[in-house]
Amino acid sequence: MDGARTRKLPWLLACILLAVLFVALASRAGSFLIVDAPRPSDVILVLAGETDFRPERALELSRQGYGKSIVLDVPANARIYEFTQIELAERYVRDLQARNIQPASSMIVCPIDGLSTKDESKDAEKCLRRLGARSVLVVTSDFHTRRAIDVFRREFPAYTYTIAAARNNEQFGARWWRHRQWAKVCLDEWLRLIWWKAVDQWR
Repeated sequence: MDGARTRKLPWLLACILLAVLFVALASRAGSFLIVDAPRPSDVILVLAGETDFRPERALELSRQGYGKSIVLDVPANARIYEFTQIELAERYVRDLQARNIQPASSMIVCPIDGLSTKDESKDAEKCLRRLGARSVLVVTSDFHTRRAIDVFRREFPAYTYTIAAARNNEQFGARWWRHRQWAKVCLDEWLRLIWWKAVDQWR
């Protein structure tokens, strides 16, 4: 009996060690997704997909001297009731100018046809090229930052990229286990990151 227990002990310790390691890695899963390291750049590029926190973060960075020009990626064919998102974005830019928040000439609406981050990078690069930008500060939701910066650097390595995280505590937090919505976003982004790394970046 004692011999059987002795043989089982290493397996039990190994299982405990693996469980502790899994918990430690899982606890870092949310924070691993977040990269927030902005640097002064020629252009601040706001990725499409969220129209509140991302533009506000870009305006904040512009006021802090990280970039004078802001490019807003906007889905070209999406509509909200009778308005296209392009029309709403242009109205947003005019409103900022009217309130002396941001000169209209320094904020550009860039139509985006692609649905993935990879496809969006190709559409956005056309706008960046027209501006003659060489360094780009990408602004996107915090959970999307690691994948986004990796996509842009791989697809268009001629540019210098840094990235800033726009945080929305209702949508995501690094301690993903605290809220159901955070857990859903964390899992979804990890699946997208794995797909990008394993498949999409090689196509």
